[in-house]
Amino acid sequence: MALPAEPRQKMINLMYLVLTALLALNVSSEILNAFKVVDKSLITSNDNLTSANNTLYTSLEGKLKDPMTAEKAKPWNEKANLAKKLSNDMSAYIDQLKVELKKEAGLKIEEGVEVYKEDDLEAATRLFGNEKGGKNKGPELENKLNEFRRKMLEIDPSILAEFEKTFPIEKQGKVKGKDGKEKDFTFAYFHMNPTVAAITLLSKFQNNVKNAENQIVTYCHNQVGAVKVVYDQFAALVGQSSNYLMPGEEIEITAGVGAYSKAAQPQITINGAGAAVGPDGRASYKTIASGGGARTVPVSVTYTKPDGTKETKSFEVKYTVGTPGGAACSADKMNVFYIGVDNPVTIGSPTGWDKTTVSMSGGTISGSGSARTVRVSALGKASITVNADKKTTNFEFRIKKIPDPVFKVGSGKVRMPSVEFKSQQFCRAELENFDFDLRFNIVSATVFFSGANFSNPVQTTIQGNQLGSLGSFISRCGPGSVITFDNVKVQGPDGVRSIEGKSIALY
Repeated sequence: MALPAEPRQKMINLMYLVLTALLALNVSSEILNAFKVVDKSLITSNDNLTSANNTLYTSLEGKLKDPMTAEKAKPWNEKANLAKKLSNDMSAYIDQLKVELKKEAGLKIEEGVEVYKEDDLEAATRLFGNEKGGKNKGPELENKLNEFRRKMLEIDPSILAEFEKTFPIEKQGKVKGKDGKEKDFTFAYFHMNPTVAAITLLSKFQNNVKNAENQIVTYCHNQVGAVKVVYDQFAALVGQSSNYLMPGEEIEITAGVGAYSKAAQPQITINGAGAAVGPDGRASYKTIASGGGARTVPVSVTYTKPDGTKETKSFEVKYTVGTPGGAACSADKMNVFYIGVDNPVTIGSPTGWDKTTVSMSGGTISGSGSARTVRVSALGKASITVNADKKTTNFEFRIKKIPDPVFKVGSGKVRMPSVEFKSQQFCRAELENFDFDLRFNIVSATVFFSGANFSNPVQTTIQGNQLGSLGSFISRCGPGSVITFDNVKVQGPDGVRSIEGKSIALY
């Protein structure tokens, strides 16, 4: 359309065009805030990776000092430290780019706080651009990322073979845009990008660098051996085979040191006499019950702590010797039977077992002598009847369902670093604070992915406890993503049941 000839109208039209252009360039505060949230999450993730890497470096240092592993640890420790230097240098270079970018956007310090034009669309273009007026930092960053990738993979031939196809830093070059056309690195990532978005992108490159360091250092560490855990806490443990016996029955007492190490050098006395310590750090004492009433056996355990000092713990093992005159029956766990499992029961008899019969209602009982096993299948009550020398005694027990296990992934926490979640291969169902050693297997679950990196929630399912089928979705997860496991079904000893799921928020 031709512009009007009247000068005043020409000026109005030109002002309108300028205003329209300014509106088109305006970036909403919501978008800027979103970039700042992502940048903060990336920085937190980088700190977590740094902490994990430091743990590996400390372990490698320990292996260098251990004569058993020093020779093997020396070359791999040197390779790990080279990876650390390359990573630190690259991360420091990116930090310097952030400072230069903020200066391009008018950086000022006001009351100790950095202030700059977060929505400036020209700053990143000027700093990284390789066109007229540009400072050419884009091609420089591209070359340094490629050089970092090459040097890290060349640390050892086996590292190149292991990580060439999965290395977090990809070989930089042409980038395909949404329109399908290829663009060079600088134009694709920094051309007309708001300052805060370009800073977030630099944090993302730092995150890739830290991930790369973690992969290489973990690999170096694994060539020497797993992380060495040195037990620095010891505890004396005492157990007994029974706390109620009849005259003539045997009681066994065991004592030892928890988290046992040969360095603990335990010395154990039971009932005033020294007891031989076995290869597992435990000592055993057996005696025949006699008389009647309460009995006490003193136990003393002396051991060497990691700092070289000695510590002694004393205990009293108490048990009761029954007086003949009536039958006795006790559940080894409590006066409860659980559906679907073997419930061990100890039965005492005042007469010989040739004169004693045992029967049960509400379940089945098997075994012989004092050691029996009970199986039940329905809620309610059960009763065991002991007939000893024509004297009948009944014992009632409650029947309960095994409690629901707790669904867990990794640490089981509802908030988890995204790096930790991405490394998980399995989910599980754990029974917490339950006396029986039982296992539940995951049968199936419905999984929802939402939040960051998911414009719309994604629903899928798993069969069994493996998360491998979710790989394509897990790879998209990052700080701000939420993964919800619902409709979880588990297989236990009493059949298949549904349990409460869990939502995991990543940061």
